Amino acid sequence: MSGANPPLIRLRGVTKVYGEGGTAFQALKGVDLDIEAGDFVAIMGPSGSGKSTAMNTLGCLDTPTTGTYEFQGVQVQSLSRDQRARLRRRYLGFVFQGFNLLARTSAQENVELPLIYRGEPAAARHAAAARALASVGLKGWEHHTPAELSGGQQQRVAIARAIVTQPAVLLADEPTGNLDTQRSKEIMELIWRLNADHGITVLMVTHEADMAAYAKRIVRFVDGVVASDERNPDPVGLRVGHETTAMGAG
Repeated sequence: MSGANPPLIRLRGVTKVYGEGGTAFQALKGVDLDIEAGDFVAIMGPSGSGKSTAMNTLGCLDTPTTGTYEFQGVQVQSLSRDQRARLRRRYLGFVFQGFNLLARTSAQENVELPLIYRGEPAAARHAAAARALASVGLKGWEHHTPAELSGGQQQRVAIARAIVTQPAVLLADEPTGNLDTQRSKEIMELIWRLNADHGITVLMVTHEADMAAYAKRIVRFVDGVVASDERNPDPVGLRVGHETTAMGAG
């Protein structure tokens, strides 16, 4: 192991307990998990399995009760609240099932929000947001509000907002949960492209096997522990990419 690069993310013996005494609930019961840079991991499990708690921990939205969380070698659980917030702003992007867009704000302005929090000047914000929207297929839609966009388009805006800071990791929580089958497929192909073409590490919570099939690796939680962790030998996204390349060659 000497000389080997450490994983981007490493969880060791992570537990999470909510409440105290007789009402205490242990959501995580000793989770060990390594995630390499550039991986695409689908996190699955039934309701109450601990998958959402694990995602909140990985996203620095919550801290372990015991155990260690290392991000690029840094002990995250020892960071202050402000330091964790800076880690989130610099390295992590988030996509949620509910889009979470500001209703009376244009796509461009929604995408610029993370850059405002980082104190980026206006010209740089405008340029970066335009690039992000173009990268998700929304060039020309910059000035439309969420009410003027379809569900699939709204999720694309949410993805553009998540990647405008050029994060190392994209955390997606049921990103296709509010979409129909065709829009779900389009969003998953987009997320797969962000991983394959831009090297963004993707962590995605999903209960849908056909969405998880895009991932390179599937981790299943049951009763607060990792029940299985398997490589996907034939990701759907890889097949789509090969088909696209073949069509281009034709």
